[in-house]
Amino acid sequence: MQVDFYHLTRTPLERALPQIAAKVVASGARLLVVARDEDRRVAIDRLLWNYAPDSFLPHGQAGGPDDTRQPVLIAPDVVPANGARHVALIDGEWRPAALTFERAFHFFDEDHIQAARAAWKDLAGGEGVERRYWKQNDAGRWEQAA
Repeated sequence: MQVDFYHLTRTPLERALPQIAAKVVASGARLLVVARDEDRRVAIDRLLWNYAPDSFLPHGQAGGPDDTRQPVLIAPDVVPANGARHVALIDGEWRPAALTFERAFHFFDEDHIQAARAAWKDLAGGEGVERRYWKQNDAGRWEQAA
């Protein structure tokens, strides 16, 4: 299982998440996007419809009639009703249930850095857990730092 920590410093979640989601879907996999706050989920739902004029990223909000068919499902909890094996935690909160997926993307900003550091340390000795820390360089590109 792989956990990718994305420290949002230059690029906001609204630019980083669609790129990750598009790559996951292009690979034939499914993604569960998790945020506790309903307003945040609604904003991400709108974003994924129109983040780029030349793209289409099929998705839905959890609780709908077609949850099982959604390549990307936006939910308040780590419950992959769409059968996702990838999860994106977008509200800065680490959830141990993410360890049941093949890959977890943990997005956090400066407001959540202490919690992210604690999660990083907690996962240090985890059997079968590979941690990767991504930060942005001066040009705004993601670089693996750990």
